[in-house]
Amino acid sequence: MDSLNVVTLPITEGRKLTGLVSIDDIAKSYFETFDNRVLSNAKTSFANIVETLGGRVITGDESEIFDKGKMLIAAANPDMMESMIDEGDIVILGNRYESQLCAIEMEAKCLIICEGAKVSNTIAKIAKSHNCIIIETDYDTYTVARLMNQAIPVGFFMTPRDRIVCFKTTDYVEDIQEIMTKKRFRDFPIEDENGNYVGTISRRNLLRSGRKKVILGDHNEKNQSGKGIEDTEILEIIDHHRLGPIQTITPVFFRNQPLGCTGTIIYKMYQEAGINIEPVIAGLMCSAIISDTLIFKSPTCTPDDIEAAMELADFAGIDPDVYGRHMFGAVSNLDEKTDREIFYQDFKKFAINDVTVGVGQVNAMGPEDIEKIKAKEVPFIDTVTGDGGLDVVYFLMTDISTECSYVLCSGKNADTIMSQAFGVDKQQDTYILKNVVSRKKQFLPAIMEAMEQ
Repeated sequence: MDSLNVVTLPITEGRKLTGLVSIDDIAKSYFETFDNRVLSNAKTSFANIVETLGGRVITGDESEIFDKGKMLIAAANPDMMESMIDEGDIVILGNRYESQLCAIEMEAKCLIICEGAKVSNTIAKIAKSHNCIIIETDYDTYTVARLMNQAIPVGFFMTPRDRIVCFKTTDYVEDIQEIMTKKRFRDFPIEDENGNYVGTISRRNLLRSGRKKVILGDHNEKNQSGKGIEDTEILEIIDHHRLGPIQTITPVFFRNQPLGCTGTIIYKMYQEAGINIEPVIAGLMCSAIISDTLIFKSPTCTPDDIEAAMELADFAGIDPDVYGRHMFGAVSNLDEKTDREIFYQDFKKFAINDVTVGVGQVNAMGPEDIEKIKAKEVPFIDTVTGDGGLDVVYFLMTDISTECSYVLCSGKNADTIMSQAFGVDKQQDTYILKNVVSRKKQFLPAIMEAMEQ
């Protein structure tokens, strides 16, 4: 363990973890100096003893287990030894014939003959008749006594599996960090999804891990980002939205362009770097542009977006118009999704003054789809206010075929803000906004202006 510079080692059977043993655990074996029955309590095999002492078996079966008796050194004369030796004991002694014979006659289980002394044929025969194991070793008596505890099976000192805090390879550092700080263990085993041992993690690993490095794409506001973004180091921001209040520790590469899709910006970066785009990646990037620009119908769409989409479509071998209709048709089929899944499918939060506003949007391919979505979301939207600190929520159901959005809202002054922003009246549960399809360029700016009045 010293050579490996580790303090804890896993004990496995096959690939399954059975326990852990540490340097502290091993050190405990050397402090058991007053427990002369520790070897039998640990069910130590005589084979382990032979290996530890570099010994030679003269008589007996080394595969047997030492499971009763004690260990002692025969330093006294035979008369005193008779009162000290019990049946099943291990006796460490030298080349004294009388002492060897006495130990055998007292039914000792094993004699360890030190300093390379040879056992006589007579003693060997008598030992065999008494089922006594004799082991010869070149070590002296003191060294043998010191080494004996090293023969103890590691399972005797290890921490068993049911007392170990174990993590999975799929666990996140943020989730296990708190657990690790509350436990006194130095190392924590890691298992895969099948329960196989794959490694360990220690507090040192956490200290060395540092902050996660991330690149923000298609957003630049913390409340729109993933959980724990405040604990990361932001390296780059690639976006096409308004600038939010995000802060970085150090200067970062920031690219923000007034285009219809962040995918267009990324395509430009590919071109500038002279990197060829794989067909699959080209298809994904083209899909993003088609989606964000509503098949080039959105007011956010620019000639750059169209040019990028056409070139990417050529790389991917698709027809943007046909592919776009199929894509939106698939997306608008929301029959299998719950009201919550639909609402949060494309949902963003914005801080406007001291008010937290949530705006969700879903696209549809006709009036029938709009009515299906509306039936699910009308009773649901009032439950969203207050969820995650939201003060006001809006939900846009955008019909791509008619370039019209149907808006549901909830929260303090939500209706007043809508009326001021668009000058329209509510029709039953819904506001109808003709020629409004973009949340970013048409809907949100109007809402912000109304709230600031």
